[in-house]
Amino acid sequence: MNINIILLGIVSFLTDISSEIILPILPFFITALGGTGLAIGLIGGISDALASILKVFSGYLSDRIGKRRTIVASGYFISAMSKFILPYSPNWGFVLFARMLDRVGKGIRTSPRDAMIADYSKKSVRGKAFGFHRALDTAGAVIGSIIALILIYFYKLNEYTLIFVYKKIFLLAAFIAFLALVPLSFTREPKLTPTKINLHALLGEFNFFTLIASIFSVSNFSYMFYILRAQQYFLKKFSVLNATGVTVGLYILFNIIYAGLAFPSGKLSDKIGRKSSLLIGYMLYFVTALGFAFADSLPVFATLFIIYGAAFAFIEGIQRALAADLAVRHGTGLGVFHMSIGIASFTGSIIAGILWQFTAPKFTFIFGAIVSLIAILLFTFGKSESSKV
Repeated sequence: MNINIILLGIVSFLTDISSEIILPILPFFITALGGTGLAIGLIGGISDALASILKVFSGYLSDRIGKRRTIVASGYFISAMSKFILPYSPNWGFVLFARMLDRVGKGIRTSPRDAMIADYSKKSVRGKAFGFHRALDTAGAVIGSIIALILIYFYKLNEYTLIFVYKKIFLLAAFIAFLALVPLSFTREPKLTPTKINLHALLGEFNFFTLIASIFSVSNFSYMFYILRAQQYFLKKFSVLNATGVTVGLYILFNIIYAGLAFPSGKLSDKIGRKSSLLIGYMLYFVTALGFAFADSLPVFATLFIIYGAAFAFIEGIQRALAADLAVRHGTGLGVFHMSIGIASFTGSIIAGILWQFTAPKFTFIFGAIVSLIAILLFTFGKSESSKV
């Protein structure tokens, strides 16, 4: 494994420890500040859409100037700064601002960073490289979620201490975010020649796959709806502290499965092909979404979070590897890909929020299941360059 891929994995490992201290309890923080299901959809959707739009520009810029590392570092720095703002949010609108700033950083760094991974790896082992990166990234998520769970019980979270406890936890996450900049400083810039990109020619080779991934991303709305669905059920059974603890515990289980399967699923895609591996992930997600619509017990929720983690392991890294395989220039291609699926996910999150607030939560997940099934059928029976990979 290339040392630069390992260093980028460590950067993501530390960043995800920071982020995942926040993410499992962020939907609870939003609702504590008066946010509704639609607010959660807006925060999850708008911030991710903003990141997606920036990904195409940062990817293009890294190809155009032949430099990636400085752009990546600036993105990580902006995200770290946003985490210092979040604890001082007086209302959910301010949370939206903080999350948008965090996503600006993600939008700036993601495409050039993924392009660096693609630059450092040969096509024959690219699934393994992206799987390794996803595994370290998600291992950080596991540790971050465990830290969040420990702190929830350490501070004895209840309805009277919600905001106070969340702010303390968020500040700790902000300090960890800055540690990620240290290993990044030891990475080397890939050897690139600055290139003027013909965007039309670039898109011609992978537009079908980008379309399929975008349709699927409409179904793959914000994780916060899955968290809230579980907590909503457990609040009927337990106290606020224990309901939150059990829900975060299931989120940890999701990340453990994701982290454990990301690397082997990436290696598998190098052997059996990206399309076959990715279809496994899409089908697992279909089962997850449909299951959440009707889940009504702890064992069922636990099983679904396991399947949810397996789905992400077969989707996240393999989608990126396939996009890199089909792209003429990695920075611009991955930027276009990330932008397309991000805007689609934003659309899905808004629809999910509307369904959650104005109908019933189960229709949010039925919607996700239906759209993911459409993507599966189109990907299975459609003809494209990706079918050869």
